Amino acid sequence: MGSKKILLVEDDPNFGTVLKDYLALNDYNVTHAKDGIEGLIMFKNNDFDLCILDVMMPRKDGFSLAQDIRSKNKEIPIIFLTAKTLKEDVLKGYQVGADDYLNKPFDSEVLLFKIKAILQRKESDTSAENEQFEFNIGGFFFNSKLRHLSVGEDEPQKLSPKESKLLRMLALHKNDLMPRELALTKIWRDDNYFTSRSMDVYIAKLRKYLKNDDTVEILNIHGEGFRLVDKN
Repeated sequence: MGSKKILLVEDDPNFGTVLKDYLALNDYNVTHAKDGIEGLIMFKNNDFDLCILDVMMPRKDGFSLAQDIRSKNKEIPIIFLTAKTLKEDVLKGYQVGADDYLNKPFDSEVLLFKIKAILQRKESDTSAENEQFEFNIGGFFFNSKLRHLSVGEDEPQKLSPKESKLLRMLALHKNDLMPRELALTKIWRDDNYFTSRSMDVYIAKLRKYLKNDDTVEILNIHGEGFRLVDKN
């Protein structure tokens, strides 16, 4: 297997060096970029298993860098590091595709745990699944393996990995309650304020994809979860 390769983009040279050395001691192969521009160049020229991005950086901030990374690779996990705890920043991070978020200062062991959990989840996600993966939702046909949501002869909508997992879980519970906690622990592997807000962002995206079919609706069951209603 070899060491997992991590791109660390952190403009504080002291903190960046300490973090790089700590991760290297835990058998990760870490490339440290000093800002967003350098980080993007390194990302384009190398293969990485995970990215750790500081949010506040000169020349190119972490959010902009994440958008550039996502345009090249929709799958690679991204962890944001930030000194800011504003709700708007957390939501923006998830909207540009963050897998997790850590506020500075943080316990390096917590970061290590998050890295391991995300990489293990990615490996299990790519392993073969013998579960139901094709669904009819109103006039839509959904293939969760291909992550395609199609209607009629139109070009299918390609969903992100989390969008696909969430829609699949809703489809498995079609016309029944999908508990919020179940989705958070199965898809996000955590149930806290940040992951809960992240799921709301993804629910809004799915509603947008399904909005042209009046027979399909994702209802918010207050305090409990969501229900994918199919009136067909």
